[in-house]
Amino acid sequence: MMTNEDTMRWLGRVAEVLHENRDYLTQLDSAIGDADHGINMDRGFSAVRDKFPAMAATDIAAQMRTVGSTLVSTVGGASGPLYGTAFLRAGGAAANKAELTSADVVAMLEAFLGGIVARGKAQPGEKTMVDALTPALAAAKQALAENASLAEITARAAAAAEEGMKATIPMLATKGRASYLGERSIGHQDPGATSSWLMLRCLAEVCSKM
Repeated sequence: MMTNEDTMRWLGRVAEVLHENRDYLTQLDSAIGDADHGINMDRGFSAVRDKFPAMAATDIAAQMRTVGSTLVSTVGGASGPLYGTAFLRAGGAAANKAELTSADVVAMLEAFLGGIVARGKAQPGEKTMVDALTPALAAAKQALAENASLAEITARAAAAAEEGMKATIPMLATKGRASYLGERSIGHQDPGATSSWLMLRCLAEVCSKM
């Protein structure tokens, strides 16, 4: 079971890892975007971190909604509305739950991806964060169906997200700023897929220690 303390640990770890990878994500984005993905994500989660004292006493749904609304209001570019919507939807999936079962965590991942697809209208194969999150969700569902532990479910989701992220390198971008580059977008790893993988890796880390 995942408690609100566990989700706070996850969000804290995401804030740390995005800060550590700020320059790396921005470097990836400089090749095919506005060169601001790392800066924007670090700014957004720094603002989220400022709300941790108040969030610690709230339920998981409220935590997710706080993250979502904070990202929408503080993160520039496309990633703010996309991740903001994802966390808001995740909050909806966690409504009225004091703790999350493995099935609840998978449902939350599904809602997270659903928010991004609804907002960005992206499909797999278009060189976006959807390319990391879609295989991650499929792996999580498969692991859940096999009655795997939450640690195993999230580890498999993170591993699938990493594969999906790497698979964006040879893709031609057809969505977002990167699509303006046409053929020149080929050969570059998508920054959004990379930040999605980092978030799932943090989730797997926290679940492995529960």
